[in-house]
Amino acid sequence: MGKTIVVTGGAGFIGSNFVYYMLDKHPDYKIVCVDCLTYAGNLSTLKTALENPNFRFEKLNICDRAGVEKLFKEVKPDIVVNFAAESHVDRSIKTPGIFVDTNIKGTQTLMDLCRELEIPRFHQVSTDEVYGDLPLDRPDLFFTESTPIHASSPYSASKAGADLLVLAYHRTYQLPVTISRCSNNYGPYHFPEKLIPLMIINALHDQPLPVYGDGLNVRDWLYVEDHCKAIDLIIHDDRLGEVYNVGGHNEMANLDIVKLILKKLGKSEDLITFVADRKGHDRRYAIDPTKIKQQLGWFPETKFADGIEKTIDWYLSHEAWWQEIISGDYQNYYAKMYGGK
Repeated sequence: MGKTIVVTGGAGFIGSNFVYYMLDKHPDYKIVCVDCLTYAGNLSTLKTALENPNFRFEKLNICDRAGVEKLFKEVKPDIVVNFAAESHVDRSIKTPGIFVDTNIKGTQTLMDLCRELEIPRFHQVSTDEVYGDLPLDRPDLFFTESTPIHASSPYSASKAGADLLVLAYHRTYQLPVTISRCSNNYGPYHFPEKLIPLMIINALHDQPLPVYGDGLNVRDWLYVEDHCKAIDLIIHDDRLGEVYNVGGHNEMANLDIVKLILKKLGKSEDLITFVADRKGHDRRYAIDPTKIKQQLGWFPETKFADGIEKTIDWYLSHEAWWQEIISGDYQNYYAKMYGGK
């Protein structure tokens, strides 16, 4: 029997990929996307989904309690998957208050409504950044679900606060929740301010490729479709109150990724420009996904060499999508679709 799933933040990078994955994997499900279309939300990303009769889009801020309550009462979701978040570290350093509002207060609003309306499941999409970082000279160390929270930026602190609130609601109110903490995602529809798409686009235009500090910061890269598969498994499993680390087993230094992109595009490494390091820049993230593998049978299927090639090819064949973002025209798509309503 088909379920109804509300996907918040579904016009963003990972959320939109999840929307498409679920519409394809579960064609009898109804997917309701909630997104307030801030700078990183792009309705044109969901252009194909909007043609699907089982998909519905609602422009809503998750902090808008009245609006979300009205929608929840109407669609009666079986599951709420919360992707909605401010997620750019640099922006959080400049304007931390926005991150507290969306990432903590917005999550609380969703959970309060799930409690009151007795929605059967709430899933929080989080990040490995809540754990802080690992030293570069200890490749034997990995983040596990029992690693202490040690956030470094206002962004990661706001996500950590939301995680703790989710677990508190489970213990205090018995709210049926789960949390997934993912490593850095990459793939189609990644907003151009992020590392991989930024480097691809700048390289295509023969513009400088800005690399923070020495470029040796290491991230564990997860192809976005693999992440979607993990969330699908988690929300269809009966275990509650669980936290799952979802990692790609693809550790790469930022500088090595930039060089790989340049090589694949046939561009010179002379385009690399080292810039002042980010404040509080974490050195290394690395996830141990043993728990989700043992309990749910999930493992990352996409090797980085394959995933980065697919990602580069996607950006090469979807130039209109990212050109609209660079020009700012993408923010007018909602008005074109709905007449500004």
